[in-house]
Amino acid sequence: MQPKVLLEARDLVGESILWSPDEGALYWVDIGGKRIHRLVVATGHHDLWPTPDFPTSIGMREGGGFIVGLCREVCFWQPDGAFETFVAPEPDLPDNRLNEGRVAPDGSFWVSTMQNNLNADGSPRDMDRNSGAYYRIDPSGTITQLTPNEYGITNTMAWTQDNRFLTADTLANQIYSFAYDPSLKTIGDRRTIVRGFERGLPDGSCLDADDNLWNCRVVGGSSVACFDSDGTLRHLVELPVSWPTSCTFGGTDLSTLYVTSARFTMSDEHLAAHPLEGSVLAIETGIRGRPEPKFGCGQAGLVEMLVRTRDGGVLHGV
Repeated sequence: MQPKVLLEARDLVGESILWSPDEGALYWVDIGGKRIHRLVVATGHHDLWPTPDFPTSIGMREGGGFIVGLCREVCFWQPDGAFETFVAPEPDLPDNRLNEGRVAPDGSFWVSTMQNNLNADGSPRDMDRNSGAYYRIDPSGTITQLTPNEYGITNTMAWTQDNRFLTADTLANQIYSFAYDPSLKTIGDRRTIVRGFERGLPDGSCLDADDNLWNCRVVGGSSVACFDSDGTLRHLVELPVSWPTSCTFGGTDLSTLYVTSARFTMSDEHLAAHPLEGSVLAIETGIRGRPEPKFGCGQAGLVEMLVRTRDGGVLHGV
């Protein structure tokens, strides 16, 4: 699995990359750079949109447009349009900010929080506590808190086919597996499946079709590690960037792994010697991923999408 540089984006913190099959395009955010990217892979056409605050996550909406996590609010957004506030998950915790966010298989949007580690100019700010939590936001705007405020840097959101919710705490260097009840919309029975993995720290992840977790190893990890549901290492892909941050499967058969990266906290001397930091990478894996659900689609809508896009065992873009 040999990575290639798809775009030298020079992102301060590239995150939350997703594949839009309707457009054959990648979308992702640059948190510190306060911008959203779109890259049409076949043509190389690249668009940038500024954001009014730090963008922390992005997901597709049923019927078009996107749901976007900013620093404190979750918004609706159309490219070239305004950001329309939808909900604010933690109005009483002003020193926290949103971090990870992803559309779940049932069409809800899950977000997680952390102590704010960014100054207004995007430079790093010291953290002194674990105050992050996980929230579920349904299409009506109802917010359900899923965990206590006890996590450091919340990263990774993935739902397996056997109803486990996988996530990570970057500061703890642990990846967790929760039992997920799709009828009650709750998580519980947390167990640690990866603890103290020696390559960097866990950041964003995605699942392949067999529920293996492809996890970006940030803070010098320079790799994507693939773990099975028990936390056993299956693959380790070496990368030409030291802070990979988020990944998604895309392409016509969902077998290309796309990876964002960061330049956060790096010195001018390091960046001069390592100019690819903050780039987007593409890796031909030969392993099929899974399509991203859309906010508001519901579990039935995702099942329908999977069925109508399956052709001889290969998933095509919809």
